[in-house]
Amino acid sequence: MALSPRDTPAPAIADRPGREAGLSHDDHQAVRLWLRLLTCSTQIEQTIRSHLQAQFGTTLSRFDYLAQLSRFPEGLRMKTLSEYLMVTGGNVTGLTDQLVAEGWVERVADPNDRRSMIVRLTPQGVRQFDTMAAEHEKWLEQLFAPLGAAGARELYAQLGQLREVLDRATDQGSGA
Repeated sequence: MALSPRDTPAPAIADRPGREAGLSHDDHQAVRLWLRLLTCSTQIEQTIRSHLQAQFGTTLSRFDYLAQLSRFPEGLRMKTLSEYLMVTGGNVTGLTDQLVAEGWVERVADPNDRRSMIVRLTPQGVRQFDTMAAEHEKWLEQLFAPLGAAGARELYAQLGQLREVLDRATDQGSGA
């Protein structure tokens, strides 16, 4: 006599971490893997958001904004910044207004097109971001430390392979 799903014993807690726990261990591997990746990403993001708020009184959006500008010391046009952040121009304008008021960012005329504005970090903004970035890296190191150095390198390599597969699938899907 076959057991109904209701009669099947629940897996041990160690066998079912994450939100994908409702799926049986042997079935739906691709769905389980996708849910595991999504869950891990969400948990890491929530942890970082919490630390940024608690330690610096700031948001992940502001941190991401500053991170993009830190990569371009000469600054970026607002339109380019919104594309890199994958948000609307209105969102970038609002963040820019806040960060200009705090002295972390400045707007300057684009020397190649006086109608456009470039935003860049001020010296105070560079110092503030450098402090946050150093702590951000420590938080990530703490999160991944239980994997060990070899485990972290292996996971990184496997995710790199997955990214290549996804890039190829995206290229094929777009007809490229």
